[in-house]
Amino acid sequence: MSRTSGTSGTGATGATGGANGADSPAARLQALFEGHRLTPTQRRIAHSMVRRAPEVPFLSSVELAELAGVSQPSVTRFAVALGFDGYPALRRHLREVAPAEPDAGTDYRNEYQQAVAAEIENLRHLAEVLADPGPVGEAGRLLAGSRPLPVLGLRAAAAQAHGFAYFAAKVHPDVRLLNEGGTMLHDRVDAAVRAGATALLCFALPRHPREVVDALTHAKEAGLMVVTVADSAFAPVAKVSDLLLPAAVGTGLAFDTACAPMLLGRVLLEAMCDDLPDAQARLEEFDTEAAARGLFVE
Repeated sequence: MSRTSGTSGTGATGATGGANGADSPAARLQALFEGHRLTPTQRRIAHSMVRRAPEVPFLSSVELAELAGVSQPSVTRFAVALGFDGYPALRRHLREVAPAEPDAGTDYRNEYQQAVAAEIENLRHLAEVLADPGPVGEAGRLLAGSRPLPVLGLRAAAAQAHGFAYFAAKVHPDVRLLNEGGTMLHDRVDAAVRAGATALLCFALPRHPREVVDALTHAKEAGLMVVTVADSAFAPVAKVSDLLLPAAVGTGLAFDTACAPMLLGRVLLEAMCDDLPDAQARLEEFDTEAAARGLFVE
């Protein structure tokens, strides 16, 4: 399998263009990795390559493996994941495209700055998507009308689900957080349905657990409307979601960054509040109680 020219990027492509240091070795490497779904081990290799970008084209697979703290076969699999026949083909490609070091006047951005720039680009894209508020408004109505409201998020998405549930509980009378998998997950979905739930909110982020797809399939079979915040409209959960709202994740660091999905969750909270007539009264009641208890440091 030989690599064709160019790399298909997703989400983070804006982090490596123009004045952001597109002629730097680190930026060229970053562009090479964009658009590929890499495992955590492969992310570690990519991260190490970006940090030592100028010398990477001259490293052997064994030297790169030592640099990244992985096995030599992992480096070979990494090269294949990028579309090359093996590491020698990847190294030849890097030697062909490796640019000279940037001039002193170049606006060079290191890999950490590029990761931040990529997230900014993801947020810009989310803003463009939200120019049509219809889907978010529909989602808000579905969530506001579900009593109780189950909120699902496992593994990487557990933090997003927990954050949404924490704030939603201040305005919604019955929020049920489902952030642990196992044999009880279907039981908890069934319990929510028996209690009157009509919709379920799911946060689904890479790498997508099979258990989430199974849980959403079960939720739909039980009669729930499934609203999902996912990293892509083509995520594995799309086929088991009634309404999917995409928000890209950043892939420039060893682990995904999820600023856009988090913000979309807050937008959903706002839309849900718009359809809860007593939301403002509940918030004011909470503020009064919090002040009386001295809950927060002023």
